Amino acid sequence: MGLLPLTYTRPKYVEQQDWRNSTENENPSASEDMLSDESIRSGQSGHSSGIPDSLAFDKIMSGGTCPPMTVRDFMTYLVYVEHAAENLQFWLWYKDYAKRFGEATTSDIGLAPEWTEAMQQETVAKIRKENVDNLRKEPTGAQIFKGTDFDKHADEKVVDASNPFHTPPSSSRGEETVYSESNAPSSNLASSHQTQASEAFQAAGVRQPFTIQPFREEINRVIVTYIMDGAPRQLNLSAPEQKAALTSLSHTTHPSAFRAVFKIVDSALRRQAHPNFVRWSICNGNPARVFFARSLGVGLIIAGIVIGILLTLSKARRGYRALAAIALVLGISTLVAAYKGMCVVLHGMHHRHVRPWELFVDSERPNSLDKQSFESFGSGNSYEDEPWVVKYEKRFFIRKIFDREVWIQEPALRQIQDTIFVQALLASVLLGGVMTAIFVAVPGGNYF
Repeated sequence: MGLLPLTYTRPKYVEQQDWRNSTENENPSASEDMLSDESIRSGQSGHSSGIPDSLAFDKIMSGGTCPPMTVRDFMTYLVYVEHAAENLQFWLWYKDYAKRFGEATTSDIGLAPEWTEAMQQETVAKIRKENVDNLRKEPTGAQIFKGTDFDKHADEKVVDASNPFHTPPSSSRGEETVYSESNAPSSNLASSHQTQASEAFQAAGVRQPFTIQPFREEINRVIVTYIMDGAPRQLNLSAPEQKAALTSLSHTTHPSAFRAVFKIVDSALRRQAHPNFVRWSICNGNPARVFFARSLGVGLIIAGIVIGILLTLSKARRGYRALAAIALVLGISTLVAAYKGMCVVLHGMHHRHVRPWELFVDSERPNSLDKQSFESFGSGNSYEDEPWVVKYEKRFFIRKIFDREVWIQEPALRQIQDTIFVQALLASVLLGGVMTAIFVAVPGGNYF
């Protein structure tokens, strides 16, 4: 493959807040209207943002890329770097669920009607009106004087909660204890999910759904895993978005009930996670190797400047001063490439460092991480307790610099790295040539 244009720039790192702000600027009502299809697929995931078409989001998700740009690599990036794997996990589940629902031929499918756009807009408008009414609601007199000398409940005796002989009053929802239903041994997991989903519906103030609808048990697991507050893989939804999702799910189990949530997740993956993943994958060295490369580049530049100064002050001929260009060109090219996360030595072999979590793979369970990450339902995506974390922290810095390497199989990624290397080389020739010309033009000192 050839090179990309020499004006190529890497995808910019997209912060979560920046993505939210850009979405709202394009569509001010996006957070309430759940984003339109046009806004999701408009730019920021194609060639114009530094991502070639061969590394587009849809290309990766369809399996049209090679390591380290596959769906598996995307998932591990979201788990260990972005810390937002729940978005991709929900995305994959929804695609599979919509396919299974469409292929279902059972008679109870008619009990799950489609959740139309008109129904969605009506729900969003109702939630918006409730929020406005709550903001306009004036505080009562008791709330105004609460905590002051005029509070009539100020002199009431406060019972010490630490008193072992005091039994606190039970609330309508109850306190979660070792004897509560959420912590009790569950012989029926589906019943537990249904109970937690019912609590989520009740907390949102929406009606309880019909349990005879198709796939209702699976929908309850989705709510418990991704939607409700405190879920192990809770999606980043605002309160109105969460309530609108629960409202639609209380009416039907049709895939269209997830349309709004899927648009939000899909937009986050396309606009934030995917550009960041491509930017991160361009780096072929680990942080220790990149730091070493930057230090080496700075050292070579300093050495080139010192050589140029010494030769200028000496009685050597002007032609010898051009020797400083060797160190300057090598140093500037190394520094520019390292600034973009690349090591020129690794790039010369089209290699990359093995990721820390790939170094200490359990030989007995080599694919345990993949199975856990790609499971639609399960625990959270925390990895702090994994054995490789402690092992890698104890690894010597020098050993990290020379970690194991693997060949980069994806041609498009190698093309990007080739372009960056050429850019670094041209920058070093230009800047190094200017500095060398200055040393050659300056009159000699003839001091030694």
